[in-house]
Amino acid sequence: MLYPVKLIIIGGGILGTSHAWAAVTRGHDVVHIEREVQARGATVRNFGLVWVSGRAPFELEAAQRSRDLWEQIAAKVPAVGFRPAGSLTMLRTEAELAVAEEVAGRDDATARGFRLLEPEEVLQVNPALRGKYLAGLHCTRDGAVESRIALPHIRAHLSEVGRYEYVGGHEVRNISSSGGGVTVTDDHGAVYHADVAVYCPGAAHGGLTREIAGELPVRRVRLQMMQTASLGEALTTAIADGDSLRYYPAFAGEKLDELTATQPQAPVAAEHRMQLLCVQRLHGGLTIGDTHEYAEPFDFDVTEDPYDHLRTVLEDLLGQPLPHIVRRWAGVYSQCVDPGELVCRREVADGVWVVTGPGGRGMTLGPVISEQTADLLSL
Repeated sequence: MLYPVKLIIIGGGILGTSHAWAAVTRGHDVVHIEREVQARGATVRNFGLVWVSGRAPFELEAAQRSRDLWEQIAAKVPAVGFRPAGSLTMLRTEAELAVAEEVAGRDDATARGFRLLEPEEVLQVNPALRGKYLAGLHCTRDGAVESRIALPHIRAHLSEVGRYEYVGGHEVRNISSSGGGVTVTDDHGAVYHADVAVYCPGAAHGGLTREIAGELPVRRVRLQMMQTASLGEALTTAIADGDSLRYYPAFAGEKLDELTATQPQAPVAAEHRMQLLCVQRLHGGLTIGDTHEYAEPFDFDVTEDPYDHLRTVLEDLLGQPLPHIVRRWAGVYSQCVDPGELVCRREVADGVWVVTGPGGRGMTLGPVISEQTADLLSL
């Protein structure tokens, strides 16, 4: 394409904002449209984890690249709160420890930053973990960003750079394509013209998404999370429990098969397809989750039993009661169901691209997915 290219990017979540970042930093012009004044979907309802440790082998290179891109973004926009804090997957049974030992001995263990730590070594890395466990699987490559505030700061930076306009509170109603480019119309009657449109609808699979793209290989996933008041001390790494071994594809293998055959999950964890993930926010509070619900229609309320389970597990690891819970919430994200695909990316008309379905990997993979799209468009 000839430079500069003008793009309309629709969707203000992590994918839309990352696509805007990739385009503007390559010297192109972007109009960025979001139906809410600020993004309110999965992007701001997640942990903010940049999670290299659990990625499937085919995802590992992309996850590593995306983690490095986050570091580059943070160098220009420190307020995104990126920190290379690493993670600890806490192992409380011999079967969980066997899985970690198998994983730590694989060829890709160094690339993921895996080290298996004895309890005294865990305490050196994360002194807040004064509870009960056998060992911890340390991943030095994991990181975190501040999911609730990162995107407004990225947009503010792009506005200062120039070539970027953010239009919040406008819902796109029509996208059309012709030999002369693309035309987008919103619900305020505003009309925008550009060379390319990139539509990142998040979990909105119906409406305009179905109209322009038909049925995509994506599904929606609902989760529950919560946040505490300040812990009062530093939780220096992100935390996962042994149930996360069942959830993340990097841990698949003979020992995981043995674990699932011999160590059933707690009934509430099995019912709600749970794992413990926990990360400390910059204000000191802990973001804790999560559950997974796949069958629609989703419940409209949150269920207390999963929160009780998560609280018990984390308190056992910390060796102290949690601070009081200040908020609970549910969220829905979009997950591509094509095996081997990082995201569902389709050119649905000349110059019109739909990008959705990174699953629970949006914050981890958003920058690299957007970089790949920019390469595909020869930006």
